[in-house]
Amino acid sequence: MKNFLKEFKEFALKGNVLDLAIGVIIGGAFQGIVAALTDSFINPLIHCIGGAEIQGKIELFGTGNYLDYGNFITAVINFVIMAFVIFLLVKGINKLMTIGKKPDAPADPTTKECPFCMSEIPIKATRCPHCTSELDYEK
Repeated sequence: MKNFLKEFKEFALKGNVLDLAIGVIIGGAFQGIVAALTDSFINPLIHCIGGAEIQGKIELFGTGNYLDYGNFITAVINFVIMAFVIFLLVKGINKLMTIGKKPDAPADPTTKECPFCMSEIPIKATRCPHCTSELDYEK
């Protein structure tokens, strides 16, 4: 049980998990703002421009049950706004993380090509294992 708790603690305190938790909390708080924007501004504008009623309902077969397509359209608009804003935030954060970092130098090659049989061989090889040709060893 101690080992399990230790592993869980290591997992939970990793940077990625904490970043994800903070993102979920901020996203939840931001959802209220986006919902208010959609309900207070976007839906009335759509109603004024196109005459469409966003709070629309369709009654199903006279049963008193309704398909509430207005809420669905509002949820789709909320999702698109949230996804766009989160995309911009992640893009901005990634750009900030790369500022000041030097690009990684390309790794030294570990293989070379045999000039006789064109096979790939270790760079320190003095003889090709494929065609047994003698090669010049370069240090």
